[in-house]
Amino acid sequence: MVSEVTDAVDTRGSASVLLNGLHVLEAFSIDQPVLGVTEIARRVNLHKSTVSRILATLEQAGYVEREDAGGRFRLGLGLIALAGPLLADLDVRRVAQASLRQLAERTGETTALMVWNGHESVVVEQVPSPKQVKHTATIGTRYDTYESSSVKVFLADLPVAEVDRLFERRLLAGTYDEHTVESYVSELQQVREQGYALNDGRTSVEEVGVAAPIRDHRGEVVAAALLSAPRFRVPPALLEVLARDVAQCAQEISARLGSS
Repeated sequence: MVSEVTDAVDTRGSASVLLNGLHVLEAFSIDQPVLGVTEIARRVNLHKSTVSRILATLEQAGYVEREDAGGRFRLGLGLIALAGPLLADLDVRRVAQASLRQLAERTGETTALMVWNGHESVVVEQVPSPKQVKHTATIGTRYDTYESSSVKVFLADLPVAEVDRLFERRLLAGTYDEHTVESYVSELQQVREQGYALNDGRTSVEEVGVAAPIRDHRGEVVAAALLSAPRFRVPPALLEVLARDVAQCAQEISARLGSS
């Protein structure tokens, strides 16, 4: 009997914590996408310390992210992993599907659409390779390794100071020091100039990744087209060919989004 009562209390407590977390997420809106702890606490009728603990947990999971040093937050793209059916409402995803499918058919390799959540590249669409041996990732998969090709594409579009901040806060995975960062920043300049980024076995000796930026009508990078393949199938000469294919795919999608 005591055990049943304890289980019931635990269940109610867990449900209460979950509901409080959902209420915190629901406090954000289109009109007010950025909120501070005090604002959220007022909206959900919880103590500020409770809201702070909830936000810390949600931030670790990628469901919210810090907007600035003042302690304000906005929703994070980690929610995409929970909202797969709603991804069809992402304009860039709808626009990109045909081009990604054509790229996969043309190259025989897996293609994907990536978006940036502030320190990670997130898979929001994928067309798997028709071949038996292939590299794939489920929608919602996140990449935070600085050597990842899609991560390079997004970082190349950021100010150098912001890239330095991500390294300083250890938000990018991988082994690096001051000299590594300096060399990497130079590599990002090359990515900007050539219009694509390569990952030739740097994060996995068995995989090759090629990514290119997708821009909207404002010229801003809103996504990246990615091609991934087993490394044994991509000799150096073919890597450059695939890079041009991916860049062309990204340009096609960008044009549909109104980029000039």
